[in-house]
Amino acid sequence: MSVAFTKEDSAETASEILLPDRPISPHPNLVTETGLKALEFQLEQAREAYETAQKIEDVNERRRHAAIPLRDIRYFVARVRTAQVITDPASTETVAFGSTVTFRREDGRVQKYRIVGEDEADPKSGSISFVSPVARLLLSKAVGDEVGVSGQRLEIISIS
Repeated sequence: MSVAFTKEDSAETASEILLPDRPISPHPNLVTETGLKALEFQLEQAREAYETAQKIEDVNERRRHAAIPLRDIRYFVARVRTAQVITDPASTETVAFGSTVTFRREDGRVQKYRIVGEDEADPKSGSISFVSPVARLLLSKAVGDEVGVSGQRLEIISIS
């Protein structure tokens, strides 16, 4: 019987399903110590998901379930390998990688963000990437300095 009439994949399509790699930033992979631990944890989770997928008997289901963890393993291996751990800044005189900056917007809103690596940034949780437009403007500035972003002025009111 021809392969066309079966549910099984041909030998040609029986190879592993490969998803395109997750994009890797061209910027240096700066991370905090916590950020490196998070990358290592995510790598371990991806490896565990891949190992779980390898236990599935049906080859097609196994490939489908292994595709995402395999892509994530490639990504996190590269990110852990290239990670440059930056220790917390020793000074709070100026904004640096790892600093927590509190600033006031023109409309009176006060916001507080920690400047961290790209993979650990989560604005909803109070952290932004060091390559974000706001962080790039704040870096090397001091309390009292004002910066402009998107037509708005931000005044730095504290650095910790």
